[in-house]
Amino acid sequence: MEANCLFLCYPACSTCKKARQWLMENQISYEERNIKEAKPSAAELKAWQAKAGVPLRKLFNTSGILYKSLALKDKLPGMSEEEQLTLLASDGMLVKRPLLITGNRVLVGFKEAEWKTMG
Repeated sequence: MEANCLFLCYPACSTCKKARQWLMENQISYEERNIKEAKPSAAELKAWQAKAGVPLRKLFNTSGILYKSLALKDKLPGMSEEEQLTLLASDGMLVKRPLLITGNRVLVGFKEAEWKTMG
């Protein structure tokens, strides 16, 4: 796997901690970015979604408190992609984490088997 990945995470998140540990164990260098303090822009999210090859809804943290409190499960289907991107960019806690961005791929969430194929 190439060095200098961008690792977006929320430090208190247990899944993010597991992903960070995996990166260290596999000696992968990365730049860490706190998704809450340095939230991704709509342009970044759009580019990452395209690189990840997933529908935009896959970038939402559907198990998060904010997602549930805003009743987004019911609202997202009626929103345009631009509205969804604007909403995602408004608060890093809405974004599924961790995100691992490399030169040619974006991984959403931490699934060890998937991360091993990054090579």
